[in-house]
Amino acid sequence: MEVANQDLYYEVALTLFPNIGPQLTRQLMSYGGSARNVLHLPPGKLRKIPGVGPATVAILTGLERTKALKQAEESLRKAEKESVQILFYTSKRFPARLKQLPDAPVLLYYQGTSDLNHPKTVAIVGTRQATDYGREQTERLVKGFVAHRPLVVSGLAYGIDIAAHRAALQEGLETVGVMATGLDVLYPAAHRKTAEKMLTQGGLLTEFPFGTQPDKYNFPSRNRIIAGLSDGTVVVEAARKGGALITADLAHGYDRDVLAIPGPLGSVASEGCHELIKTNRAALYSEPKDLEQLLNWDAALQLTGKFKGPTSFDPADFSVEEFSILEVLQVAKEEHMDTIAWKAQLPVHQVASLLLGLEFRGVVKALPGKRFLLG
Repeated sequence: MEVANQDLYYEVALTLFPNIGPQLTRQLMSYGGSARNVLHLPPGKLRKIPGVGPATVAILTGLERTKALKQAEESLRKAEKESVQILFYTSKRFPARLKQLPDAPVLLYYQGTSDLNHPKTVAIVGTRQATDYGREQTERLVKGFVAHRPLVVSGLAYGIDIAAHRAALQEGLETVGVMATGLDVLYPAAHRKTAEKMLTQGGLLTEFPFGTQPDKYNFPSRNRIIAGLSDGTVVVEAARKGGALITADLAHGYDRDVLAIPGPLGSVASEGCHELIKTNRAALYSEPKDLEQLLNWDAALQLTGKFKGPTSFDPADFSVEEFSILEVLQVAKEEHMDTIAWKAQLPVHQVASLLLGLEFRGVVKALPGKRFLLG
């Protein structure tokens, strides 16, 4: 097929094969070097890749290959027509916070204006059966951190999610909705007007191809992107079971900060928040400084000059490999060399050499025990 971006064509195709998930895709990429190379490897070489058995070889070289390539062509055409960005995990525009997670998606479909690598991001989640108290607290929460101009992330669902998006729009903040469907299948449809406004003041994001319907199994998958895309997650209202608690637990597992807003005693809608706080899976949120201090956004520290905000780098000043290391350190703050290599998906010996060069340039600082942070 004749397309402007052949690399993206094969990258999209590689994500459309059945039974080949993100981890196997990364494994194939690490051996093939590119999606194009992977899809042109003969069966004999494919079988030599760890984790690739006869069934996977049959999928990659049989009829499924033709189907995937055709679907990729259709996706690229639709993306161009609808001004949708398709981001493979090797792209510099792919969210760095998300890239480092072991279960992160390898491809995202994005429509909007926000930078997905915004220096400050916060997720707001909660029950679909929001009470007046929950909606009021959501608005109060957003007003409390408006001076920091963060990117507000949520799931576009009924209840607290849509209240968070609308509060952010009202306050002039950018807000991104993570969908459990394809970008062309808005769910719930009742939120179309809000979603359309978000396209010019934020955006819509999904890992699911065009045409994907709101299958119930897609929502937990969607929640890991909400948790992984954010520096911290705030649970406003949540019952003892539900998607908000799944998102909170995912964020906690990713070593991201979690806060919960307590509700009135006896309120079923707040039982999940109270449980998160009691079990130390979430810090209690009662006022803006709780979030500021936990996420290192403290305005007082900024005013005294003691606050060091996110460092921005120009990709043109570094090699692709160097920039991958800097992306890791921007999110992790301090990291062991072996972990940097894993997250940047580079050989350890290469990372050691690159870190030494970056240290000489004063970009990174070495700590005892082969740990590094930005200089």
